[in-house]
Amino acid sequence: MTLPQLIRRFVRRHAAAYLLSAALLAGIALLVTWLPRQIGHMVDGLVAHRLTTEQMWQEVGWLLAAGVAIYAMRVAWRLKLYSAAYRMGVELREALYARLAQQGPRFYQTRRTGDLMALATNDVDAVEMAAGEAVLAGFDGMQTFVLVVLAMAIGVDWRLAAVALLPFPFMALGFWIVSRKVHERSRDALDRFGDLNDHVQETISGVRTLRALGLEGLSSARFSTLAGAAAEASFQAQRWEALYEPAVGTALSAAMVLSLALGGWLVWHDELSIGQLTSFGLYLAQLIWPMFAAGWVLSLWERGRAAWDRLSAVLEEPLAIEDDGTIAPVRPGPVVVRDMTFTYPGGTSPALAGLDLTIPAGTTLGLVGPTGSGKSTLIRLLLRQWMPQAGHVSWNGVALADYTLEALRAGIAWVPQEPILFSATVAENIALARPEATRDEIAAAARLADVHDDITRLPQGYDTPVGERGVTLSGGQRQRVAIARALLTDAPLLLLDDALSAVDTETEHRILGHLRGERTGRTVVVVSHRLSALADADRIAVLRHGHLTEIGTHEELLARGTHGGWYAHQWRVQQLEASLDAA
Repeated sequence: MTLPQLIRRFVRRHAAAYLLSAALLAGIALLVTWLPRQIGHMVDGLVAHRLTTEQMWQEVGWLLAAGVAIYAMRVAWRLKLYSAAYRMGVELREALYARLAQQGPRFYQTRRTGDLMALATNDVDAVEMAAGEAVLAGFDGMQTFVLVVLAMAIGVDWRLAAVALLPFPFMALGFWIVSRKVHERSRDALDRFGDLNDHVQETISGVRTLRALGLEGLSSARFSTLAGAAAEASFQAQRWEALYEPAVGTALSAAMVLSLALGGWLVWHDELSIGQLTSFGLYLAQLIWPMFAAGWVLSLWERGRAAWDRLSAVLEEPLAIEDDGTIAPVRPGPVVVRDMTFTYPGGTSPALAGLDLTIPAGTTLGLVGPTGSGKSTLIRLLLRQWMPQAGHVSWNGVALADYTLEALRAGIAWVPQEPILFSATVAENIALARPEATRDEIAAAARLADVHDDITRLPQGYDTPVGERGVTLSGGQRQRVAIARALLTDAPLLLLDDALSAVDTETEHRILGHLRGERTGRTVVVVSHRLSALADADRIAVLRHGHLTEIGTHEELLARGTHGGWYAHQWRVQQLEASLDAA
């Protein structure tokens, strides 16, 4: 969709606001066009001594009334128009947010957070100005220009009007050249601002790491470079925009010289009155606004076009996972993976190859294996963050793709290794998916996640703000708060992707013990590098190089140790490490 198409759709949906604004502008244009003619009549009347004092004050009164009316209508159309244009900004930001929320990991691997934030601020503002101020200013300028030129040609003298318009084609050519440059420079300025925004976002998020490594100076120098590049790009755009005004001034000056020369000659030969020449001069002065409006509108329009090019690229980016499913809600049942193969985009070898796995409903599956074996990949495929190239996954006999994404993700509680907490209180973070949850329910979930005692020791207990990304909590506390959040949802499928890596072994055992005791039919998949934590799981699956190499209970897998099983070997290694640590 192009920017003109976007604006046409918006104008049609908000036709009442735009029509009222246009009507007010038409009234302004008529009054503005009437004023020079009326002043010309007054001048001729004064020169000919036809106006009495009373008539003159009456005429002045009409002029003042017209000025007040023009002022009131200008205020009214701006209020009406801006309220509509701001709605476009809201709609665009909502559309952008909705699109970003639907995109999968592949999209975010190629996009920078800071640049996406810039789209929602600077770029949306530029499109909003193009849809509001530029559209109505263009309409007002064109309308005023046509009415003034007609008044000059019909109401005064067509010869003067023709001569006065001679410089304007040259001005139009200059506008065309400048507008192309403004578009290029505006796009560059928006890109540079996105770079700057991205650096600031990364710096603030990683400020602790920067300080620990002593990189503040390097980061500051990088910021200065990006800030300078953004300022220079903006300056270049402004420099080209500044050329509109000289083009207008040159054209109007030339028009004034030509019209005064011809007008003086016509007055000298009694073909034009002084009042008419005065009216014509006032009309010519009124062309200043349409000409400046043309430059301003072109500037806003090119900035809006550059911004829309960036915005539309994101809004029209195909979804990595299409939401074509129709079934909702998810009904609990076995999760079955059949002959599934998946390779990451750009990868040379499959992350999972020919995987067959069944997870009975209400059971706990431990998922283990060396780094890079495909454990987290399987979790992401269960979440439908990615789609396999071959094979399929079904839940309760229904393919995952047949569920709506909303229903599927509502049926799954997922806790990644690096959980995200928001700038809210502990209680609000736990109740994120269930904001209506009572404090007792929140505390119960926290007890299951073995974090209740930690929370009560915080300065304000459950009402303690955790800071951005949970910065005030330790890594283990953040993980346990995220687990409590997942447990509070009571989703039928719980996925813990190495979500207890930051807690000690004893705490991990307690949490998993709570899960076993409170499972009540919930299916649980636990990824962990600590095999001791999974000893009580109903089954344990071992992945190596994307293949399922072992599956069974803890005892069954240990029994295969004499045959070189990975699980039994790793178990002996971890038990030896634990005994050495204890010693």
